[in-house]
Amino acid sequence: MKTVLIKEDIVSRNNERAKDVRALTRNKNVYYVNVMSSPGAGKTTLLEKLIPLLGDRYRIGVIEADIDSDKDALDVERATGVKTIQMHTGGACHITCQMSMEALQALGTDGLDLIFLENIGNLVCPAEFDTGADLNLVLLSVPEGDDKPLKYPLMFEVASAVAVTKTDVAPIFDFSRAAAAENVRRRNAAAPVFFLSAKKGEGIEELADYLLEQIDKKLRSM
Repeated sequence: MKTVLIKEDIVSRNNERAKDVRALTRNKNVYYVNVMSSPGAGKTTLLEKLIPLLGDRYRIGVIEADIDSDKDALDVERATGVKTIQMHTGGACHITCQMSMEALQALGTDGLDLIFLENIGNLVCPAEFDTGADLNLVLLSVPEGDDKPLKYPLMFEVASAVAVTKTDVAPIFDFSRAAAAENVRRRNAAAPVFFLSAKKGEGIEELADYLLEQIDKKLRSM
């Protein structure tokens, strides 16, 4: 009982802080996307392919969150040329709203329209903590299996959209697109599912079009 109360208190305080993050991005006319997945699902590679499709319309920044190393930040910056910072979590397996706010302030929101946060690779903890993002993009890679939405329900319940990655290796694995989509729908009927291969460039444009629609929708409402 005490553990539950402590956890609820932590999450409650985090959710209150999320209001501050949303107020910041709203006042700065910035759209904020939280990208979540298990380790190795292809978050960084997807950003490298996705950002060039959005860069003609929006000024983009990226926050790379890792327990250690700055490899992902350097890779994204080299591949896309956008403003990028590395955030180290000091061993934490998720990003809190306090971390989110500090990272946004360190990156700087002035002169940016769209910011991606690449969250820690983990299908459990990041789902429990609101980052203040406008949209949660959850990745599910083919090698993980089409049953992951059933085993990690909260991650897919908080998803705004789901991208199934690495479809080019599907013939090697026992993976069903239909089963994956159905399992996502069982957890979240509202989240669209995109199937893509960053390696082959397949499906990236469809995801980019969806994001453009969501960004325009927010900006029109301001």
